[in-house]
Amino acid sequence: MATISEALAIAIQHHQAGRLQAAEQIYRQILAVEPHHADAVHLLGVMASQRGEHELAVQQIARAIGLKGNVAAFHNNLGEAYRALHRTAEAVACYRRALELKPDYADAHNNLGIALKDQEKLDEAIACFRRAVQLRPGYAEAHNNLGNALKDQGKPDEAVASYRRALELRPDYAEAHDNLGAALQELGKPDEAAACYRRALELKPDFAEAHNHLGTALYDLGKLDEAVDAYHRALELKPDDAEPRNNLGNALRRQGKLPEAMACYDRAIELKPDFADAHWNRSLALLLAGDWQKGWPEYQWRWQTRAFTLRPFLQPLWNGEPLTGKTILLHAEQGLGDTIQFVRYAPLVKQRGATVVVACQEPLVRLLEGCAGIDQLVAHVEDVRAFDLHAPLLSVPGILKTSLETIPAKVPHVVAKPELVEQWRARLADLDGFRVGITWQGNPEFRGDRFRSIPLGHFAPLARIRGVRWISLQKGVGSQQLAEVRDRFPVVDLGSRLQDFTDTAAVMKNLDLVITSDTAAAHLAGALGVPVWVALSFAADWRWLLDRSNSPWYPTMRLFRQRKWGNWRDVFQAIEKALSERLQASSVVSQK
Repeated sequence: MATISEALAIAIQHHQAGRLQAAEQIYRQILAVEPHHADAVHLLGVMASQRGEHELAVQQIARAIGLKGNVAAFHNNLGEAYRALHRTAEAVACYRRALELKPDYADAHNNLGIALKDQEKLDEAIACFRRAVQLRPGYAEAHNNLGNALKDQGKPDEAVASYRRALELRPDYAEAHDNLGAALQELGKPDEAAACYRRALELKPDFAEAHNHLGTALYDLGKLDEAVDAYHRALELKPDDAEPRNNLGNALRRQGKLPEAMACYDRAIELKPDFADAHWNRSLALLLAGDWQKGWPEYQWRWQTRAFTLRPFLQPLWNGEPLTGKTILLHAEQGLGDTIQFVRYAPLVKQRGATVVVACQEPLVRLLEGCAGIDQLVAHVEDVRAFDLHAPLLSVPGILKTSLETIPAKVPHVVAKPELVEQWRARLADLDGFRVGITWQGNPEFRGDRFRSIPLGHFAPLARIRGVRWISLQKGVGSQQLAEVRDRFPVVDLGSRLQDFTDTAAVMKNLDLVITSDTAAAHLAGALGVPVWVALSFAADWRWLLDRSNSPWYPTMRLFRQRKWGNWRDVFQAIEKALSERLQASSVVSQK
């Protein structure tokens, strides 16, 4: 007949092999003989935790600690049970007690790190994970967890190194492949990220999170059909997961399937009412559809997402209350083009009796100096001495309950400096013909840039039109593409000679037309009242609305839209035709 020690060893073998029923039977037989056998009580608790019976696990392991409280493993496993119940404070206390009993306990350091990360104490969590891998260099799970904490701390490069180390130790670690993909995607490498997600799914085909993440990489690559398939697979595995439902909505919105996208956002919010990203994306769909009454309030959810941070002013947000005798700070919050577009609201706020201070991005200070309605213009909010209220610039349309009919669309609302206009008039005097300025590349760090910027080669067929002088206004990134089309598309490159937007504005005032992708240049030309044609992707940004060839924001703007996803050829054929007709009409007028 086996001794209790021998029986316990057999039970542990069954337990480690996954034969839980056999192990449980022996544990209970041991307790029938020795009711206070702490190890058997503890291991029954561990088994309950593995089965998802975490309340029972807490009871069992706590009982074991009462029987033999000086065993570090007991406290560590009680912490795991508490963590599964989202009782993080109790979990932290258990792990700390385990480490008091056994300071070199790598598992407890790792688990304490996880709990501290859940509390968003990232520095402490990272220290725990580093200690765990110092004690046990081959601890793949701790390397992976260290990567997660580093990524959350905004250090994706360091996170990648930790994930790669975890995979060196355990190449079949599906979660580490998935996490490595997320870090690479954050570094702007969606191709590499997709490969990682696919490897994770080879190892674990029912890995719902990896299907969802693969969808995000494919979305970033512009492979929308494949992204939709990946999201659908994630939802087959986890139908009530709000995140892939929200992501599916984004892909469907980019495909122009707005009702289906809206249904996804609604369902995501139903599943998770405080899901800020779903509310934010729903706002974009509502604004795109022209339902601004519902869209503006939802647009405020952006401050609850990770993508936006509201400046922490002591002064309250303006919600539309009277402003007579008060000073209000309107501050830029998104891109340069957004600021150019929405600075138009300064005069409306001024009309309410306020002193208006505008804080804009530094590259726009010279440009916006002459704008109406601005009493003080600064590049840094720290330069503002005192104010009573503040409002992010893109919140003002909602505060004022802007509708399509009440957009303040009078142009110009941005004024080019007259002396610079004259200087550029002299510099461009030798450029005869119909002058057309072009830009094609936006900020590549913007996640949606793939959906708006246009390779310059698509402009090249416009060179067939006689009598046009093509002038590049592109600065910085994208300018290198000029060399690629030089033989097919002769362009005068002014980009390197433009100091800032003030110069660009002065040049635009000396042009006959601007043709651009959806960049800040489009907003600048529109705000100046310069004729501007904008080439838009199939599912363009919300501000361009649906199926319009004109813009309610800019009277001198004309929109040319893709009718099929990714098809720029048809867009530029339409632009070529329109430009030829315009030149022909101009010629007829001049002959008269």
